[in-house]
Amino acid sequence: MPTTERFALSDGAKLALSRAGDPGAAVTVVLAHSYAQDQRVWHKIIDTLPDAGDWPVQVVAYDHRGHGQSSAADEQTATVERLGDDLAEVIDGAVPRGRVVLVGHGMGGLTLMALTARHPALFTERVAGLAFLSTAAGSAMEAALPSSVGKLVQDLRAILGAKIIDRVSQRIDKAKTIGLRWLLLGEDPDPDDVRLVAEMVAAHWPDTVALFKPALDRYDREAALTVASDTPVVAMVGDRDRLVPESHAEALAGAVQDGTSVVLPGLGHMLPLEGVAQVLPRLVGLVHAASRR
Repeated sequence: MPTTERFALSDGAKLALSRAGDPGAAVTVVLAHSYAQDQRVWHKIIDTLPDAGDWPVQVVAYDHRGHGQSSAADEQTATVERLGDDLAEVIDGAVPRGRVVLVGHGMGGLTLMALTARHPALFTERVAGLAFLSTAAGSAMEAALPSSVGKLVQDLRAILGAKIIDRVSQRIDKAKTIGLRWLLLGEDPDPDDVRLVAEMVAAHWPDTVALFKPALDRYDREAALTVASDTPVVAMVGDRDRLVPESHAEALAGAVQDGTSVVLPGLGHMLPLEGVAQVLPRLVGLVHAASRR
């Protein structure tokens, strides 16, 4: 079972953080979740990755500031750059030894990019692999995400009523037929995945959605991976992802010397939930490569 803690940042904010696996492992996988979600999106990865490979591994997941159970954000701290700084502090303070493999989903992938640009020394000394799941390499799709999520929640509220979280379990079939299934999930989604996505999105509407929208609109990704040119990179996207085209995975993988892009048939935007069988072997591969370095 994962252990939970509150990790204090230098500005006084506290992040909700979970650990699983071997705390003494030479490699730690750090999981950064997407926009308007929280670390629960990683629960299948956290449960399976520690025992999936041949080398011991620790897994760390956390809620970004302004998300989940972490401290609130404001206009000054609700930026991708600040999220990158937060990740640097997590690596320094919560994982002070060994190599790290970083995994970002959606906005979590932008957080990884911000880390490489703002903390190149930490990156080159500690980071042994990067995995981008459903991450946009350009701004167009990410800029559309807040309005898409907002419309989704409005549709859900119209069907499920104001107490959306309480009613999701009873009326999940209706939710599946509208925005959730079309926008965020692929073919034949697991009802439990739909339920969890609905709960996470509803929990961050409307404050977090509105607060982080400017950051997603303006973040510049153009040179974000220059520091990572010799770091193994895996970029994965579902072919039913309505937010991130397949070409964005190719662009991320093509920005480095050792990059691999993977398109997963039948899957949507929520790869940490619906694509575990395909994502897990790629993460194990990055862990094994890091263990040999």
